[in-house]
Amino acid sequence: MQKENHFDYIIIGNGLAGLQLALGFLKDPFFGSKKIALIDPSTKTINDKTWSFWEQGQGQWDSIVYKSWNKALFKSRDIELSIPLEDYTYKSIRSIDFYEFAKAELKTASNFQFILDEVQEIKTTSNLEIIGSKNSYTSNHVFDSRIPEAYFSKSSNYSLVHQHFKGWVIKTEQPNFHSKEFTMMDYRFNYKNSTSFIYVLPFSETEALVEFTFFTPNTVEEEIYDAALNDYIKKELKLETYKILETEIGNISMTDFPFWDESTNKVTKIGTGGGWVKGSTGYSFKHTEKYVQKIISNIKQGKSPSFNLINKKFKFYDAIFLDVLKRQNEKGIWIFEQFYSKNSVDTMFRFLDEETSFAEDIQIMKSLFSMTFIKAFFRVLFRFQ
Repeated sequence: MQKENHFDYIIIGNGLAGLQLALGFLKDPFFGSKKIALIDPSTKTINDKTWSFWEQGQGQWDSIVYKSWNKALFKSRDIELSIPLEDYTYKSIRSIDFYEFAKAELKTASNFQFILDEVQEIKTTSNLEIIGSKNSYTSNHVFDSRIPEAYFSKSSNYSLVHQHFKGWVIKTEQPNFHSKEFTMMDYRFNYKNSTSFIYVLPFSETEALVEFTFFTPNTVEEEIYDAALNDYIKKELKLETYKILETEIGNISMTDFPFWDESTNKVTKIGTGGGWVKGSTGYSFKHTEKYVQKIISNIKQGKSPSFNLINKKFKFYDAIFLDVLKRQNEKGIWIFEQFYSKNSVDTMFRFLDEETSFAEDIQIMKSLFSMTFIKAFFRVLFRFQ
């Protein structure tokens, strides 16, 4: 193998996890002498998604935040909540802005190399060899964001709920949106008895992302999204004319499959392929930031990058939630009604950020106490033994 194709670290996939990890390496002098490659078949030049997250105060991504809010709305047929976020701010980043920012930063360092290739195989024999469709490479360690093969053969043994969605960025000629508050969930337009809701991010008084989202075991035909979006825009927003600027469509797997078990001493699974997407919400941006910090800390301490990377306690909680949604999907609305109406903003966000103590966890559990959750608890407990 030619020397120019050998790297200290190879990152497979230039998505959220791969680029955040690379930026983490870039910022730490410890990795200044390390040769690092990022391999992806795409140049990442399309705005293909919107990442949103909450955090307190200023954050490291503020320079590329597209819009932020300090108040959230929650609506169902039974309750309506206006939720001041107190010390938190809800922030959104367009993927294209993140891609361009990350690529520009990384290209300033000579020890990083972008490679346009698609990895076909990783051979972990005496040498760590990465086989691409165009070339082959060697590395001391690989960070792999691809979904492991085991998931496709064993996923039926675990809970799977699809977070599938379609959204339109729409623009109006006249002011129609309250740009200082966003709609976290509006269940009044849900499809049949499913856990499905409208999500609205107003970027200005004349522009907003309006998205119809499902948390369901099965997906639906595209016309179902379109009908719900049209219905909401006409009945709730009372708009007859508007322009669709962008369309966003996707499917995030919310699952309790143990992706992290696929990591080895030479290969660390990251991103979606490493179980970094939170099973109960589908959120990944801030969780990725934490995982990156832990990986870097592990490496600098001479530990395996994946050492104590996953908090199993919160994976257990996620599994209970997913078990309920999979078996009784109609319960989702009640779950979120209880969660948002019976807990403080700080407790909710700390729980979703996996930062709560056991006492705080009990407080959350009390708000969701029901026979449905008790049964799910024991089913999941048996599987986690």
